[in-house]
Amino acid sequence: MSDEYIEGIFVPDEIQSQGIGKLLMDFIKDKKEKLRLTVYQKNTRAIHFYQREGFKIQCEDLDEATSEKEYVMIWRQK
Repeated sequence: MSDEYIEGIFVPDEIQSQGIGKLLMDFIKDKKEKLRLTVYQKNTRAIHFYQREGFKIQCEDLDEATSEKEYVMIWRQK
């Protein structure tokens, strides 16, 4: 975390889909009113996870270091 920006959430493949990512997101959401992150467009599994967690795609961007297209996603406390 860097203020409201999620720099990364990584759950090893062999333990994904066990609720660990959701627990991490719930922990962070309890402490913030707004969150922002970027995710590669090709990472559809992560995009779907973030959308289930209430994140909305704000815009498209390009990671200049990797030339990968990415989405900027935002979540706001209701």
